[in-house]
Amino acid sequence: MYYFTYMIKSITPGTKKTYVGYTNNIVNRLKKHNSNKGAKSTKGYKWLLIYTKKFKSKNEAMSFEYKLKKNQPLRKKLLEKFK
Repeated sequence: MYYFTYMIKSITPGTKKTYVGYTNNIVNRLKKHNSNKGAKSTKGYKWLLIYTKKFKSKNEAMSFEYKLKKNQPLRKKLLEKFK
């Protein structure tokens, strides 16, 4: 089984939010975010998947998720590709 670290961007008008997480099923996770059943901070918004990175273990995905959450310059760089 593979795990993914992902970044999503809010497509709700008037918002500039991004969210970083990890999962083993990227399609279902995005559906949860868009149906208000995802993370608390993602509720009430519509989301677009803008980045994924695949890992062989949950630990690797969680570690990269933590690094990506803390690395604002990299998040901005990824976001600029989808403006």
